[in-house]
Amino acid sequence: MRALPVHERFHSWQGEGVHTGRNAFFIRLFGCPVKCPWCDSAGTWHPAHVPKKVPKLTPEELAEEAAAARPEFVVITGGEPAIHDLGSLTRALAARKLPAHIETSGAFELTGQLAWVTVSPKWASLPLDSALARADELKLIVEDATSVDRWLDVLGKRIGHVRHIWLHPEWTQRANPAVLAAITQAVKQRGGPFRAGWQMHKLYRADELDARSATAVPLGGDVSKGF
Repeated sequence: MRALPVHERFHSWQGEGVHTGRNAFFIRLFGCPVKCPWCDSAGTWHPAHVPKKVPKLTPEELAEEAAAARPEFVVITGGEPAIHDLGSLTRALAARKLPAHIETSGAFELTGQLAWVTVSPKWASLPLDSALARADELKLIVEDATSVDRWLDVLGKRIGHVRHIWLHPEWTQRANPAVLAAITQAVKQRGGPFRAGWQMHKLYRADELDARSATAVPLGGDVSKGF
């Protein structure tokens, strides 16, 4: 049973989409070939934040730790979790009656028993058809006033089945009136499945309440952009 590189794991209520605010355990795996300067895992975009030592835990160890927190479900994220074979980890979670959710860019084939798939696509590496086909929801990052239309042009009819399409302001643009107006108009004009999203866990600093959570790092290395 191959051990997995773990950047952090923590007990939170973060979740994704409709699962925000629910009791969750997060497993953030290390590593991502897709560079995004606003990724929560700062080591993916700046060498100064690459951990000196990335612990490796077996799927059984991770599942035991998750079960001890008594969450409703477990979120596997990253970095990019789909670069790892998640079969053993999701089986270990299922054996403990813990549904496995994933947040992924969709740029890599998905493995394992996944109860919920959130695809948050990135321009640097667009999602595969196979990943989009498994998506329960999309989380589109709105970087500017044109982002929503550009994403819909690229994704097209491949997303007609998804239950929810969340529009999140890119965190450094969360106070940008043009970005907020674009999200508001998209939801008002398009209706379901479009929804406005927000990273509430950052306002509550929910993740930081668990000592196993990684130290918060300013986005892009710029404190003015937030954490």
